[in-house]
Amino acid sequence: MSQENLDLVRSVFAEWERGEFSTTPEWADPVMVFEIPDGPEPSTRTGLSATPGVEAFLELWEHLRFEAEEYRELDDGSVLVLSRMIGRGKASGVDVDQLRASLFRVSNGKVTQLVLYWDRDRALADLGHAPEGGSPDP
Repeated sequence: MSQENLDLVRSVFAEWERGEFSTTPEWADPVMVFEIPDGPEPSTRTGLSATPGVEAFLELWEHLRFEAEEYRELDDGSVLVLSRMIGRGKASGVDVDQLRASLFRVSNGKVTQLVLYWDRDRALADLGHAPEGGSPDP
């Protein structure tokens, strides 16, 4: 993995670990593909069309943050981050601590695709890796 790609992704997670989320981040390519392949509302958006969905999601939470647990190098230069999403629902007051995964595809110093997985094992399977604590399916 190029050190530049890893440094970029680490800087994104540093913001997210502080609970700082921008809907027009400097690290994103203007036509970045933003994808959520699983979870309650799977979707794919491009560029600024992702902003309303991101804003709506962020509005659901108090004290939302992500904690990176592991950065994985992928053969194509992208970076997979295994993380935790921690927060409290504004309406419910329920505390949430969930395992997540984020895939960053980077080109020319900008994230060109961001795939946010609700299910880590789904992310690992999609990328041809063994699920956590197990071996790949035959």
